[in-house]
Amino acid sequence: MTQLPKRLLSIDVLRALTMLLMIFVNDASSVSNIPTWLDHAKEAEDGLGFADTIFPAFLFIAGLSIPLAIKSRISKGDTTWQVLFYIISRSAALLIMGFYHVNLESYSPAAILPKAVWEVLITLSFFMIWLDYPETMAKAKKYTIMSSGVALLIALAVIYKGGDLAHPRWMHTSWWGILGIIGWAYLISALLYYFSKGKLNILILLWVLFAGINIILHYGFDLDPLPIIGDCSAIVLTMGGVVTIGLYAHLVKIEKTQRLWLLFGIIGVALIIGGLFIRPYTGGISKIKSTPAWIFISSGLTILMFELFIYLIDIKGKITWFKAIRPAGTSTLTCYLIPYFQVALLELLNVTYPSIFNSSIIGLLRSLATALIIIWLVGLMEKRRLRLKI
Repeated sequence: MTQLPKRLLSIDVLRALTMLLMIFVNDASSVSNIPTWLDHAKEAEDGLGFADTIFPAFLFIAGLSIPLAIKSRISKGDTTWQVLFYIISRSAALLIMGFYHVNLESYSPAAILPKAVWEVLITLSFFMIWLDYPETMAKAKKYTIMSSGVALLIALAVIYKGGDLAHPRWMHTSWWGILGIIGWAYLISALLYYFSKGKLNILILLWVLFAGINIILHYGFDLDPLPIIGDCSAIVLTMGGVVTIGLYAHLVKIEKTQRLWLLFGIIGVALIIGGLFIRPYTGGISKIKSTPAWIFISSGLTILMFELFIYLIDIKGKITWFKAIRPAGTSTLTCYLIPYFQVALLELLNVTYPSIFNSSIIGLLRSLATALIIIWLVGLMEKRRLRLKI
């Protein structure tokens, strides 16, 4: 495996910008009278809204980070079992959180606790279990807090009630949620990277294989999605990031990094053109249906953005330009979860925004301000080591 820096600042900044935009578009979903192009495209539409590009970018960036993280573990002397435990435990954490978030969506008014209370408590449990505890903390104290978090999470599952009043039900997986999808894609992509020993030719073949499966499933054949991996859309996006950083590592190895600009530019544009070409044959462009055109166009856009940030951050050193949002790139999971506290507390306190802040440009500015304030708070938390680490 070719050695790369333990952390590329360009990836941190790209991840931070993506998280900022994710919080922004999620908050803006409640704002009326906004430009159509800014929102998600509807299920029946053949099109790409700005919001439709955020989640695939996040999956792609997760793929960029996989080789760097695994190589870091290996360089520290981790055994195969330790690396596998690291991969599986990270995936399990994301799957558990995603599972609870999915069931939050169908929380029943007949449940013992109000939905907002249940939301606050599951989020608190996540922090108790996966907090980045300092090495100096007494192990007894650490494990007491963690086990209390586990017990609370189990108790919240026991009292859970979903569905409507006429047909209550317990927790189940209608889908895995955003974090769960990332968890499955990360698990499969990380294992494939590790067992292929990071060999670029194998990684490219695997990406082609998963992309081919996605195309076949959307081409019109009467086939059901595969167990766990579905139509492979999330894996294609994540493996795209793995392959991209693999190409970067290869150029570093052969000391031809000047070729990066042309190579990444060609790949990015080719993926966008390929997505537009395949669009009429595989269900159009649709995030909801996770069509090949959506995957290829989103991947191409993210590669071009990554190339831009390599130039701005790693080459020109413009990291200070993004200082305000950097906590979203270094404490990303924390940033993702804080809005669950925000939304639940607003509901519990019965706080609503004046109507002027729920419409048009003022509403969008409110959403942007919300995202920036959340990232600022996470930055303060990060300084006190109050962040999640999986």
